[in-house]
Amino acid sequence: MPRFLIGDELGNIKSLRCSGDNLELKTIHDGSHTGKGKCIQALSAASTSSGATLLAAAHADGYISASILQDDDHLEPLDQWKETRFNPDQRYVGLSVSERGIYSCTSNGASRMTTLGVNDAPISHKLASLPARLCDWRISSDQETFACGGDEVELSVWNTEQVFSPLKEQSAEIETSKRKRGDALFPGELWRAKNVPNDNLGLRQPVHITSLTYLWPSSSHYHLLTGTELGDVRRYDTRVRRPVADWKGIGKIGGVKKVEKGFAEHEVFVSDKGCNLLALDLRNGAVLCGYKGLSGAVTSIASSPTFVASAALDRFARVHSTSVLPQQAGQQVEKKGEVLDKVYTKSIPTIVIWDGDAANIGLNIDNADDGETDNEDDNVWETMQNVGDSDGEDAPQGAKRSVKKGRVE
Repeated sequence: MPRFLIGDELGNIKSLRCSGDNLELKTIHDGSHTGKGKCIQALSAASTSSGATLLAAAHADGYISASILQDDDHLEPLDQWKETRFNPDQRYVGLSVSERGIYSCTSNGASRMTTLGVNDAPISHKLASLPARLCDWRISSDQETFACGGDEVELSVWNTEQVFSPLKEQSAEIETSKRKRGDALFPGELWRAKNVPNDNLGLRQPVHITSLTYLWPSSSHYHLLTGTELGDVRRYDTRVRRPVADWKGIGKIGGVKKVEKGFAEHEVFVSDKGCNLLALDLRNGAVLCGYKGLSGAVTSIASSPTFVASAALDRFARVHSTSVLPQQAGQQVEKKGEVLDKVYTKSIPTIVIWDGDAANIGLNIDNADDGETDNEDDNVWETMQNVGDSDGEDAPQGAKRSVKKGRVE
């Protein structure tokens, strides 16, 4: 059965296991004595060659801790460090553990790559500066690139090696107070999205990305998904700059809170700042199902091959089943996802992740973003012109000129 890891506002880390018909919640790190300054803002886990799990946690006081998590939920601390550029009014927007190191990013653009010492070697850090006012940051499955976006910060994709290279550190840092004028890219920046066209009154539409995720990579381009403060969900193909699909009003209350790619092909999960958690079909933006019984906004979503977990402001962690997607877009959904069980966490959970251990659920799973469906996916999106372009200026080579808009049920 999968194991999910939950961080909360008091600094606790808990293990949530799906065992039979019951949920087992266990505290593996007690941070309640430290107060809300240790609130966990981000978690990331990855399996090591020894079979254990390397776990990193980013706290509200600017510290990041690294630990080894055993299969029996025993947590062994390794090291911790503080982001020196972290201010009290900022937060961590991204954290990722990989074999290369531990990557972190804050809302003011302070990015760091940390390599843990091996065989008494000292811990090492590489620093970089990204644009400020970020709301979300994600690294690709192969760690070759990462994406970020935020309040008046358009979605952009960066080369990880170039950003953290010594040459980059010696060059002039990015001005975090304002973006460069024009379309010039920053050092290490590979691609930047273009804002959607003006509205019917000719007014510029504000840029406010609240959440983003990678969909499928390929050798030459990426597919990404974003949620906005206005409640829109947009899909991007990095071969063009404007979104290839723009689904309006998905986040009905307060805009989109989180977007998360599911393990099933064409499946994505979206929550808003109300009590709505939805499953969408990526082929047309249709709502596959809405999960019932939520009494608080879902702040985090974690997808595994068998279940989906969510953490909400009502202090419950829930485990959900997934919908069975129709063979063709637009067909009726035969089986909708539902809430299978929930457990009271006592304190407000802030983040939930899957530990990434496929062996615990008896599956042999390659990376979910391995691009196996990339060719099929390209066939769908290459027939679409990016949203708002009537002249096909930014359309992929061979794309049709007709605009195919997303449909919301």
